[in-house]
Amino acid sequence: MTDYKVTLNLPETDFPMRGNLPQREPAILKKWQETKLYEKIREARAGREQFILHDGPPYANGDIHIGHSVNKILKDIIIKSKTLSGFDAPYVPGWDCHGLPIEHRVEKKIGKAGVKVDHKTFRQKCREYAAKQVEGQKKDFVRLGVFGEWDNPYRTMDYQFEGDIIRALGRVVKNGHLARGFKPVYWSVVGGSALAEAEVEYQDKTSYSIYVCYPATEDTALAIADAAGGHAGEGPLSVVIWTTTPWTLPSSQAVSVNAELEYVVVQTADRRLLVAEALKDAVLEQVGLEGEVVGRIRGAALEHLKLDHPFYEKQLPMILGDHVTTDAGTGCVHTAPDHGPDDFQVGKRYGIDTLNYIDDNGVYRDTAPLFAGEHVYKVDDKIVALLQERGVLLQQGKIEHSYPHCWRTKTPLIYRATPQWFVSMQQNDLLQNAKKAADEVQWIPGWGKTRIDAMLEGSPDWCISRQRTWGVPIALFVNKETHEIHPDTPALMDKVAEMVDAEGMDVWFDLDPRELLGDEADQYQKATDTLDVWFDSGVTHYAVLERRKGLRFPADLYLEGSDQHRGWFQSSLKTSIAINDCAPYKQVLTHGFTVDAHGRKMSKSIGNTVAPLDVINKLGADVLRLWVSATDFSGEMAVSDEILKRTADSYRRLRNTARFFLSNLAGFDPEKDLLPESELLALDRWALDKAARLQEEIQEAYDNYQFHQIYQKLHNFCVVEMGGFYLDIIKDRQYTTKEDSAARRSAQTALYHIIQAFVRWIAPIMSFTAEELWQFIPGAKAESIFLEEWYPLPKLPAEVVKGADYWAAIAEVKTAVNKVLEEQRGAGAIGGSLQATVTLFAEDDLREKLLELEDELRFVLICSSTSVQPISDAAGAESTEMDGLKITVSKVDHPKCARCWHYRADVGARAGHPDICERCIENVAGEGEVRHYA
Repeated sequence: MTDYKVTLNLPETDFPMRGNLPQREPAILKKWQETKLYEKIREARAGREQFILHDGPPYANGDIHIGHSVNKILKDIIIKSKTLSGFDAPYVPGWDCHGLPIEHRVEKKIGKAGVKVDHKTFRQKCREYAAKQVEGQKKDFVRLGVFGEWDNPYRTMDYQFEGDIIRALGRVVKNGHLARGFKPVYWSVVGGSALAEAEVEYQDKTSYSIYVCYPATEDTALAIADAAGGHAGEGPLSVVIWTTTPWTLPSSQAVSVNAELEYVVVQTADRRLLVAEALKDAVLEQVGLEGEVVGRIRGAALEHLKLDHPFYEKQLPMILGDHVTTDAGTGCVHTAPDHGPDDFQVGKRYGIDTLNYIDDNGVYRDTAPLFAGEHVYKVDDKIVALLQERGVLLQQGKIEHSYPHCWRTKTPLIYRATPQWFVSMQQNDLLQNAKKAADEVQWIPGWGKTRIDAMLEGSPDWCISRQRTWGVPIALFVNKETHEIHPDTPALMDKVAEMVDAEGMDVWFDLDPRELLGDEADQYQKATDTLDVWFDSGVTHYAVLERRKGLRFPADLYLEGSDQHRGWFQSSLKTSIAINDCAPYKQVLTHGFTVDAHGRKMSKSIGNTVAPLDVINKLGADVLRLWVSATDFSGEMAVSDEILKRTADSYRRLRNTARFFLSNLAGFDPEKDLLPESELLALDRWALDKAARLQEEIQEAYDNYQFHQIYQKLHNFCVVEMGGFYLDIIKDRQYTTKEDSAARRSAQTALYHIIQAFVRWIAPIMSFTAEELWQFIPGAKAESIFLEEWYPLPKLPAEVVKGADYWAAIAEVKTAVNKVLEEQRGAGAIGGSLQATVTLFAEDDLREKLLELEDELRFVLICSSTSVQPISDAAGAESTEMDGLKITVSKVDHPKCARCWHYRADVGARAGHPDICERCIENVAGEGEVRHYA
């Protein structure tokens, strides 16, 4: 028998079936770096319309985690898709480099600043530590395949950047938004510094829950009795408060009630208690007492009455405050202006000052009677014991509740009144202008607008001062007498910034005020506080977008995790309004947090974390990137080894589809073999039209940041429309027709156009694979796929392409036939599908569609012969899931062609070719062109 295999056009490509991504990606990455691809992209897009995605800086501390990877990959997908759309889309990555965690790391190594090492040396060690962390994270981000100015990122600790932070503060001052105030702020006892709202997170904490009696003075008891109708029971009278912070009781200076509430005197067995009427039953139940109401009094009538402090020998006033509600507690609130904003404000109205009993480290000063030297974290037990000893503790218990913690040190916070610098949200309508600007921004998903509105609605003045060593100085000169800042502050800050540009922020700490103030120097002192790191990152719109060449303000897009409505989104908005009176972004996109397959947060203690470098080393960066794109990032993003394994399976399907495209382009030269669309066969025209319409959907999905839709569409295209239909059908034509036949060139033309589009579709997501694939596509092309734009797929006019309904019906028929063929093969009635002859009994409309294919129907159904009959003749035929279609399948009683494997009556019909069919003879001998898939 003749070996006809050599006459076939068998698929051939050097594009490997196996990705071997962990081994292959580093070589591609090295090539990108050596050829300076990012710089070439910038040159290619120079002068085009810009798209600016401004990078929110990760903190320069620790290895990257899966959340970092999600964030950077999403940004990279957007940048690359915008580049494909022809935009000039530069990406400048950045790092946040100042702040407490770095200080803690350095303290562990060399000791506390000002104790074991001088402040200047300490700052230098912090700078060195941060630089090392940046380099480590940068290496990992680059390995993810993220393009950007990695050789010239922004770092908030760079000298010029520190200078620009000071310049930005100068503009805030110039526009009248800076204020100095003495009031309670969140204070980190462990960090020894004030915090802003953005640095606060809430964690569950177990605290005391205590009900405490504030004994009424004799005069107060009589006054209440008179106001309550002349008689209000017997026994000592006390006002009851409830608190979960016993440590604040030494600073208690009043009891607040609401003027509009009704209060009742409750007679118990041995004493009388005053509480809000609405809370009476709840209080009695909590303290385990029974009692009856013996008098009523309006809150307003309690103003200025005196109570005894529960353990100090002093009297406290009762005062009126709108902050008192009946949501919980007793309706009577112990008031410590040192330790709460509401307490502070109501105290100011009544001329009650702060006591300042607690120092920076959370320790009671010597001025605090009974508790000097005690730490606020450890004093609660002693205070509760003292209350019990004094007979004023009605009830004690424990409560687990959400409590403010420092998101850096993860330790509980306290409110503490201290002098601080604030960005005033009320001066010059800063808060109102921020709200208006937020209305003009597109928030994606839409709930982002609700989040930012909620953050702004409850936004207090922003405390921007920190009592730290490693931070940009608040470069202000403050008058020693009046405590006012110097009248020429903005100009002075610009001068300081110029000095910092050259030598870094140590210039300020070393500066002799005479250098700038001359004879005025004796009247002023330098501010010693450092800036909140949220101010550092919040003014990157100024220090990066406005100050760096090649960028512009405002940015088109900010993209970060959902926690940044409290953080960077908010601090950027406030500073931009304070400096430029507009938002720094046009769109804000939010992604969710990563969780495991069971929806649990990633935690080292649970052991459910997924390290990005482990994924890269095992499966490759492209699999990680594909997982990011496949997941709806608007909510929680589930990731686990099993989920990534499934993603790797999907990756292989996409890769193998691309490989099939390439393997059937062997020997194809688009310069001379590409057919015009008008000469393509009908099925190829359909495939090309399908790809063109899909490309429109993919481009729209990229533009709308709906990457999971792209993944779904790509997967469906490769598995269903290509692998399950088109590619299956054209195999015979590709392999068995003459190498340069119009039938084969028609399919190759379609495949060439599709692979050109396909490689662009996947490039933003599977960047390494796209680059690898690009090198195997025949024809002249740019050195990298990332220098290209979207491929102009020919979209064919409707009259040239059979309607989508037509091919949908044919595909449904093919599916129905495949099911029956598989059943017959399983029953042993036939071997492969080519051993079958299929008769289709169809209703008129479907029958006409099938008859249009004529003899080509057997190639569509991949069987050796077909027949189409009216459904009225379908007696004994097998029903299918498709309405209007029945089928019979029988084994073909003809010899098998040794070349195309079809079972045909004409095998051996021509002398000299005993083993092959007439069609193969013509294709091998070239004795005429066979019409195929017309």
